[in-house]
Amino acid sequence: MDLKRLPPLTRFLIWRRKHISDQQFTNFLATIIGILTGFAAVFLKWVVHYIQQLLTKGFSIEYENFQYIIYPAIGIAIVVIIKKYVVKKPVGHGIPNVLYTISKQSGLMKFYHTYISFITSALTVGFGGSVGLEGPTVSTGAAIGSNIGRISHLDHKRLIMLIACGSAGAMAAIFKAPIAAVIFAVEVLMLDLTLTALVPLLISSVTAALVSYFFLGQQSVYKFLIHSEFKFDDIPYYIILGVICGILSLHFTRVYNKMDHWFTHLKQKNIWVKWIVGSIILGLLIFLLPSLYGEGYEVINASLRGNYDYLFDNTFFYAYKENAFAIIFMFLAIVLLKVVATSSTFGAGGVGGIFAPSLFVGANAGLLFAQIANLFHIRHLENANFALVGMAGMIAGVIHAPLTAIFLIAELTRGYELFIPLMIVSTISYTTIKNFEKNSVYTRQLARKGHLFTHHKDQAILKMLDLNKLIETNFQSVDKDATLRDLVKVISESKRNLFPVVDKEGVLYGIVHLNNIRYIIFKPELYDVTKVQSLMYYPNHWVSPDDTVEEIVESFQKSGHFNLPVINEGKYIGFVSKANILSKYRKLLKHFSEH
Repeated sequence: MDLKRLPPLTRFLIWRRKHISDQQFTNFLATIIGILTGFAAVFLKWVVHYIQQLLTKGFSIEYENFQYIIYPAIGIAIVVIIKKYVVKKPVGHGIPNVLYTISKQSGLMKFYHTYISFITSALTVGFGGSVGLEGPTVSTGAAIGSNIGRISHLDHKRLIMLIACGSAGAMAAIFKAPIAAVIFAVEVLMLDLTLTALVPLLISSVTAALVSYFFLGQQSVYKFLIHSEFKFDDIPYYIILGVICGILSLHFTRVYNKMDHWFTHLKQKNIWVKWIVGSIILGLLIFLLPSLYGEGYEVINASLRGNYDYLFDNTFFYAYKENAFAIIFMFLAIVLLKVVATSSTFGAGGVGGIFAPSLFVGANAGLLFAQIANLFHIRHLENANFALVGMAGMIAGVIHAPLTAIFLIAELTRGYELFIPLMIVSTISYTTIKNFEKNSVYTRQLARKGHLFTHHKDQAILKMLDLNKLIETNFQSVDKDATLRDLVKVISESKRNLFPVVDKEGVLYGIVHLNNIRYIIFKPELYDVTKVQSLMYYPNHWVSPDDTVEEIVESFQKSGHFNLPVINEGKYIGFVSKANILSKYRKLLKHFSEH
C-alpha cells in the first residue's frame, strides 16, 4: 500500500497505531478537548455578557422597564427561526441530550451539535431567557469529544470517554471547578469508570479550567467572603434548610415536568403558538420580577453578600424595599416562580440549562430562611452562609447529585470552610426529594422511555443493546391457508424449528413448532387434508419494536421460551432469541470490563 496516496489524517492514524498506545492517545485527545471546550465556555460567557450589557445599559433601578417584556421574546424568536429554518434539526436540551446520546446513539453526535447549542443559548440567555449556560456548554463539549473520537476512529468505550471529557471540560471551564466537573461526569452522566479511565477526565477538566483562568481570571465565579465560621449550634437550622431545599427541588421538578408536558402538547398545534404563549408568560414574569432576567449571575452574587436590593430594582414595588413583609413576599415570588420562568423559556423554544436556575433558587431560599430567622429573632444566622449552602441543597435535589453539589459550590465560591453545612444540606435535600421523585429533571423523561444509562452495569449494558440488530428474520413463513404438504416442503428447506403463519399482508396468525408436529409429518396420507391452522398456536408472549431490551428479557423470564416473535401492529417482523441477547450482552460486558 502506498501510504503517500492516503489522506493525511489516515496516514497519521496508521502511524499512531504503531507508535502510540490507546491510553496515551486518549490522554492527548483529552488535552485537546479540554482546550477547545475551555475556549467555547469563555467565548460563550463573553458573548452573553456583551448582549446583556448592550440591551440593559442605562436602565434606571427606580422604574420598571417595558423592554423586559420584549427582549426575551425577540431572542427566543431568533432561536426558533434558526432551529426551524436554518438547522432544520433538533437541538436538544443540554445534559439530557448527552445522556440520550450515550445510552441510545452509541455516543455519536452530529457535527452541528458542536456549535448550535452555543449559538442558540447565547441568544436565549443574552436576551433575558431565564435559563443557564452550563447545559448548552456541556452539550457543546460532549459534541466536540464525540466528533474528535469519531474522526480518530476510536472504539465505542473510548468514544464515550471522550464525550465525558468534553462534558467535564465544559463544566470545569464555565464554573472554574475542575474537581466538581470530574465528579459531575461520574455522578450525573452515570459512567462506570475504572481508575485508569479517570485520568483523561482529570486532564480535560484541568486543561479547560486553566483556559478559563487565563481569560477570565482566577477569582471564583461567585464572590463569597465568609464572615462567620460554621457553628455547631447552627446544625438544626442547616437540617431544616436541607428539608426546605428538598421540598423546593420537588416543586421545581414537578412544575418543570408539567409545563414541559403542556408545551409539548402546544407544539403539536404550532411551534409559533408555543413561542407566543411562552414569551408572554416569560415577559410578564420578568417585567414584574426583573431579577428573573437571564441566568441570574448578579442576583446570586448579591445574595452571597447578604444584599437583596435586587428584589425591588426596576419594579413597581421599589417604594416598599424597606418593608419586611414585602421583602419576604418578593423572596417567595422569585423562589417559587423561577421554575415557571425557566420552563416558559424552554417552552417558547429557548435553549439553556437548569444549573443556574437551581443555583438562583437555592441562594434566594437560603437567604430568605436566614432573613426570617433574624427578623423574628429566632436565632441570628449569617445571611451569606445560608445563601451558599442553599445553592448546594437545590443542586443536590434538582439534579439528584449531592456530591456534585458539595464540591461545585465549594469550588464556585471558595467556601471550603462550610464543607460540613454543605454536606448536611445537600444530603438531606437529596434524601427528601428521593422519597417523592426517583429520577431527576434530567433523567425523568429518559427513564420513562427506557433510555436511561445508569451506574448499574447490567442495566446499562442492556440499554445499549439495539433491538433492531437483535431481530432474526431467517425464519421461513407459511401462508395461513397452507396444508401440511406445503408446511413439510417449507420445513425441508429450513434450518429453524419455528414457522410463523401469516397472511398475504404479513399479519401473524400463529406459530408452528417443529417439535409439536413430529407425530404427523411422517403420515403422507394426512398431507392434503390437514390445514396448517389446526397445527399452529398463537403465542402468549411477544415483543414490540418499541420495547426496551430490559422488557424483552423480562418477557423471556415470564414465558420460559427461547425465542419470541416480534410483532408490530399485528404484523410479523421476525424473532428475537434469548441466546442472541445473551451473546451480545457478554461481548459488551467483556468490552466494558477491560481497562
